Amino acid sequence: MKKLALIALPLALAACGGEAPSGAPEGGPPPPPPYQLRAELPEGNRLAASNEGETLYSNRCGTCHLAGGMGTNLLTVQQMKAGNSPEMGLLTNRTDLTVDYVKAVVRNGKVAMPPLSRVEATDAELDAIAAFLAKDKL
Repeated sequence: MKKLALIALPLALAACGGEAPSGAPEGGPPPPPPYQLRAELPEGNRLAASNEGETLYSNRCGTCHLAGGMGTNLLTVQQMKAGNSPEMGLLTNRTDLTVDYVKAVVRNGKVAMPPLSRVEATDAELDAIAAFLAKDKL
């Protein structure tokens, strides 16, 4: 019976012309949420400080800290309880971050954020990410 189904399915799809059934949305599924749209890193030596902080932040931290991520949602609630704007939940909007603070939180963890090892983010990558988040406060 399984063999028949495996043969019949491709034949049925070929007969339909491969088109979506009626009632299906045109253009395919909706795009993924922002926190799933992480930047791709170029091939090369991860230990070299050659990647840009913004790209590294998107790739290494984006799963939780881009719009819609769990880290952003938790920080937004925390910022609102402190009387700040909800936009401060996004780390890229923060103006109070320093390089040393970012490095300490990444390596040691804080509240719901687990510590990240040097395998997950090398020291060179963390330096670039911290500089990106701290902006001009180096």
